[in-house]
Amino acid sequence: MTVENQLKAAAATAVAHPNIALIKYWGKSDERLMIPYVDSLSMTLDILPTVTTVRLGPGERTDQVTLDGAPAEGDFRQRVVTFLDLLRAMAGRDERAVVDTRNVVPTGAGLASSASGFAALAVAGAAAYGLDPDPTALSRLARRGSASASRSIFGGFAICHAGQGGGEAADRSAFAEPVPVTGLDPALVIALVNAGPKAVSSREAMRRTVATSPLYQSWAASSKIDLAEMRGALHRGDLAAVGEIAERNALGMHATMLAARPAVRYLSADTVTVLDSVLRLRADGVAAYATMDAGPNVKVLCHRADAGRVADAVRAAVPDCSVLTAGPGPAAVLRTEAGR
Repeated sequence: MTVENQLKAAAATAVAHPNIALIKYWGKSDERLMIPYVDSLSMTLDILPTVTTVRLGPGERTDQVTLDGAPAEGDFRQRVVTFLDLLRAMAGRDERAVVDTRNVVPTGAGLASSASGFAALAVAGAAAYGLDPDPTALSRLARRGSASASRSIFGGFAICHAGQGGGEAADRSAFAEPVPVTGLDPALVIALVNAGPKAVSSREAMRRTVATSPLYQSWAASSKIDLAEMRGALHRGDLAAVGEIAERNALGMHATMLAARPAVRYLSADTVTVLDSVLRLRADGVAAYATMDAGPNVKVLCHRADAGRVADAVRAAVPDCSVLTAGPGPAAVLRTEAGR
């Protein structure tokens, strides 16, 4: 790379959005390469973006990382530095970086902040270090920071393949790609019953569940069936089937955590109250279906035309919770100099 091109590539800003998995991947077969045990499928949201800027500092002796305006510490900072080391190795460069990442979504609350965060870091970091990966390679790169981040590279619905074999073979074959959808106009109504950090991190909960839950292997096997049926439902544009599959997949995942030893319990009393409100909506003829990630917050899939009624029902059930409504969102992108 010429000096001129290095200067041009010395700083970049990217925007990425969180995604909510409708088919979960819970558990990794390789934590170093971030290879999930099972395929997963998600919808990228049109709200709660992460904006990340990466600037190379040839004079810097260490990487500088800020999160929401404050110096990053602990595990988050180490994960970012490890990701930057990967970028440097790929680019054959050694400059330290100054990374500023800002989340609209609460960090660590089970709302996919790591997905949007590492997708944005992958896009901005690759550009800053002068790399030009295609979308498949970019999704593989984002996966090294967070397996769910591979899906946030793409807009709409995306699948992340778990990969085949081990080592380099698994790394090459574990990537995300868009999933075609026919005739759906969905919304996700998000009930934030608790936006605070989780008591047990997703990584620790995954390790414990895979290692100790007697239900895990059965859930992983059933998840493969769920995925095949989900792809068919999306192709048909059958929102009711999409919702039914997503709800059973999520409840099954949480059942594996409850059976871990010791148990991992993310669902709170307010979570169950929201789930009950979803059941009442269905009894009243509204196509509404719940999913939950690693946290107490509930996301309700419905037709966009029903989103207002669903949001009202959730607020009535848990008056203190915050309610957001999202539709399918865009792919991760670099910002132009004009900020667009």
